Amino acid sequence: MQQRVSLITLGVRDLAASCQFYQNLGWQMASNPDDDIVAFNLQGSALALYGRAELAKDAQIEFADGQYSPFTLAHNVNSPEEVDKILAQAQQAGGKLVKPGQKAFWGGYSGYFADPDNFLWEVAHNPFSGLGPNGEFRWGGHDQT
Repeated sequence: MQQRVSLITLGVRDLAASCQFYQNLGWQMASNPDDDIVAFNLQGSALALYGRAELAKDAQIEFADGQYSPFTLAHNVNSPEEVDKILAQAQQAGGKLVKPGQKAFWGGYSGYFADPDNFLWEVAHNPFSGLGPNGEFRWGGHDQT
């Protein structure tokens, strides 16, 4: 697994309010504000806001105090096969497989593992957000203009 974080997803209680907060900071959205997930491109990565319940459903878990935090770190790769390879590598390194790699409702392929402190990592192949030549991630596969 390369040493990079592609996408940080925060599981939020009120998507509209959280979106407004980041916009009030001067951040520009990279996604459609009517989507179920709101993204902001950062330098070399992106921050996404996603409903807490939807995030739990996607990871096939329930958030409980002391178990999983309501956010994920994402590591995007170039193929579904690479997703499976990294999930196996994470298990071999002492991580816990939370959700095996599988086709995702949004059209890609992803799975989840938890690190020793139960921080969730999503490993994903997103055919709509290809990686740049240095592995850099951009929401929607492009820079903001």
